[in-house]
Amino acid sequence: MRTFWTPSLVFGGAIVLRIVLFCYGLFQDTYSPLKYTDIDYFVFTDAARYVAHGRSPYDRETYRYTPLLAYLLIPTTWSGAAWFSFGKGIFATADILTGWLLVLILRSQTGGNMSMENSLKFASIWLLNPMVATISTRGSSEGLLGVMVISLLWAIINRHIKLAGVLLGLAVHFKIYPFIYAPAILLYFSSDPAATKRASTKFAKYVAPIFSNDNIAMTISSFLTFAGLNLAMYILYGYSFLQHTYLHHVTRIDHRHNFSPYNILLYLSSSSPAAASTFHFESIAFVPQLLLSAVLIPLVLAKRDLPGTMLAQTFAFVALNKVCTSQYFIWFLMLVPLHLPDSSLLSKPRLGITAGVLWVGAQALWLWQGYGLEFLGRSTFVPGLWGSGLLFYAVNMWILGIIVSDVGKKSMNAVSVHRSRDEKSAQESKG
Repeated sequence: MRTFWTPSLVFGGAIVLRIVLFCYGLFQDTYSPLKYTDIDYFVFTDAARYVAHGRSPYDRETYRYTPLLAYLLIPTTWSGAAWFSFGKGIFATADILTGWLLVLILRSQTGGNMSMENSLKFASIWLLNPMVATISTRGSSEGLLGVMVISLLWAIINRHIKLAGVLLGLAVHFKIYPFIYAPAILLYFSSDPAATKRASTKFAKYVAPIFSNDNIAMTISSFLTFAGLNLAMYILYGYSFLQHTYLHHVTRIDHRHNFSPYNILLYLSSSSPAAASTFHFESIAFVPQLLLSAVLIPLVLAKRDLPGTMLAQTFAFVALNKVCTSQYFIWFLMLVPLHLPDSSLLSKPRLGITAGVLWVGAQALWLWQGYGLEFLGRSTFVPGLWGSGLLFYAVNMWILGIIVSDVGKKSMNAVSVHRSRDEKSAQESKG
């Protein structure tokens, strides 16, 4: 009997799922007052229209992204209704490419040398996930970021150092948050025992590996890519580029569809300018977020398991972000298939099921409160939205603890063993 877990069936199913959702979206957009297409997609396409006519994408109010995205979507401005959906096709295709890269990583030495069947099963967490497919076919650009991040991980595992640097620089330019991976990657590359043995002092044993050739090449290539893209965009669009692409997010106040426990505080700040002028908490909310995701987690976990570390970093970043929406869940969902094979969430089914039920249930509770506020006109701010936001935050912190514990139990030498095996395999293939 033929199994479903073959590349043609899994990837074919993933493509069909997205085509069905795309067609359903056209139907809903035509006949329902509640539109399927994400409001952000109209922002993207409007910005693309401005660019196509030689204007700045930032002439479109609320466009807070790199101009590269607007350039990519210029075909949506061409005549013909079909071209308007060009961006959705690009985003959905990016989903499929991300799934293919996940399979490659899972089948590598670092991924555990999985069989094709098992690797497809875990990659299907992404490929056949209705939430992932819905977000891309609604017109969210998160799928593009998925390709960049998983390509970055693939390049690191396969020792394509300069390519990894370029991908990191591109990803950070495209969406700020991937910079949190830089400390973890540098620590991952500094886990070479040979570099530690060559150090003459105890202090040097910790410092010298950080300045390895791999780290230097990675740093230079990522910096040149990031700086080059930013310089080009600044020359074209000036301070507007810096303000809308980067600086806006420091003082951003967005309380709609926001699962964050900061939600009510953001609402009060946006509705009371006098109170907001005394203390801008939204400008310092990122301090605990970055301390945990960009400093503490990499220091503790990076030398044990890079994919697991990146998952923990991203999960912490999203959970602690002052703006937390469903689209941001894509940022860590793309890394789940790489961590789950060795996770207690899988080896202990009761734990995994409990975590899944609580995570979905806490979201459902918040959405019910949000529905009452936005559609029924009820004041559900306190304790409804606020309490459900705190509950969702508590569930996220509990799950983060499980992820950190799982990665922390892995051997400190695992990274070095995987690296030596990968290098040996690469040399043999070249030979």
